[in-house]
Amino acid sequence: MKKFYLIGMFFLATILVGNSAHSEIWKDYDLSEQVTELTVVSVKSNYVDAYLVRLEATWVTAMEILKDEGVITGYGVWVANTADSPNVWLTVDYPDMGSMQGNEARYDMLMKQMSERFEADQEQNNEVARGYEDYRDIVDYAILRQVTYK
Repeated sequence: MKKFYLIGMFFLATILVGNSAHSEIWKDYDLSEQVTELTVVSVKSNYVDAYLVRLEATWVTAMEILKDEGVITGYGVWVANTADSPNVWLTVDYPDMGSMQGNEARYDMLMKQMSERFEADQEQNNEVARGYEDYRDIVDYAILRQVTYK
């Protein structure tokens, strides 16, 4: 009998704790309208410097144009201080999910401005990026929204 009593008390405690820990979005916490796109990259340790230099000529250039055009609010390149993998994180901050939606007009504007700013055509920009697959792998990708508690 004592065994059944203990089992019953365990289940009751589990139900009570489970219900008290339940929270609801918009009631107990909010999610930001702003989103951050996170790309996690593993670069071979001997190539991190080369990757970062090439990244500036391609990805960073594109991010600067998108920021100037108001498509994104910011971006970041993060590097670990060790040779462990993953070792590079790229972030792009958008004002909202809708801003992430690409289209042909935005793509054409980006390619045109990249060529104008750096006096390079699309083929030259592609050439800079071609070697990436030899020394880096995309490990993960996520779209993040910040949680604010009420």
